[in-house]
Amino acid sequence: MALKKFKPMTAGTRWRIGNAYAELTTDKPEKSLLEPTHGSGGRNVQGRRSMRYIGGGHKKHYRIIDFKRNKQGVEATVATIEYDPGRTAFIALLEYADGEKRYILAPQGLQEGTKVISGDNVAPEIGNALKMLNMPLGTIIHNIELQPGQGGKLARSAGSSAQLTNKEEKYAVLKMPSGELRKVLINCYATVGEVSNSDHNLETAGKAGRNRWKGIRPRNRGVAMNPVDHPMGGGEGKASGGHPRSRKGKYAKGEKTRKRHKGSNMLILQRRDGSKVK
Repeated sequence: MALKKFKPMTAGTRWRIGNAYAELTTDKPEKSLLEPTHGSGGRNVQGRRSMRYIGGGHKKHYRIIDFKRNKQGVEATVATIEYDPGRTAFIALLEYADGEKRYILAPQGLQEGTKVISGDNVAPEIGNALKMLNMPLGTIIHNIELQPGQGGKLARSAGSSAQLTNKEEKYAVLKMPSGELRKVLINCYATVGEVSNSDHNLETAGKAGRNRWKGIRPRNRGVAMNPVDHPMGGGEGKASGGHPRSRKGKYAKGEKTRKRHKGSNMLILQRRDGSKVK
């Protein structure tokens, strides 16, 4: 992908680094694959605010994405590469040989007119979906299932991917985007390639208003609050507030958040910090 640096014509463009969207081929989505969506404003079903700093934002439609890739043995042609306001990655519109249309996550390098297919015995080429059982070691993959037929759950954001490093009986060993080594059932489907829009993390908004367009409201610092509002609030002058912690008093740095006896611990071979699982 290509990044675009703006001339400092205004204060908002002085530091802005945006996406050139060079890979996109159209700005008109497929209407049959759109669903209406409504912002919550951070409110739950009772109308009470359960999440702060959410509200406003531009109206948008949800794009229905095929994470399962369960239309097997039918070849599809990539019709368009499109922007999706609901995710960091780009999406690709597939037109199958029987006329059906579906959206998938666009892998890096997938181009308009490319043929893709899913199935048990297809070639491990970019955009194809197949079982990890039939992939060669070292394959870069994304949109990985955790249970067969469940649909892809892992490595779906912009630029992310996992690598198939080993096969052990009924498990495939994957090196995750975080660096963690983990076992996943070998009969699970995954898509070959790295997710598109890999330079997404290098973009700079340039002004607060761009976050408001996304529905993100200003976030107050805990140290700027009163003691009644936050554990880090209060004090004379610009007090540091002690150890960083959440509004509920939970430490923000260093505390382990994973359950000690979580069932999937047995599938993790090495943590992302390099430590072995006991």
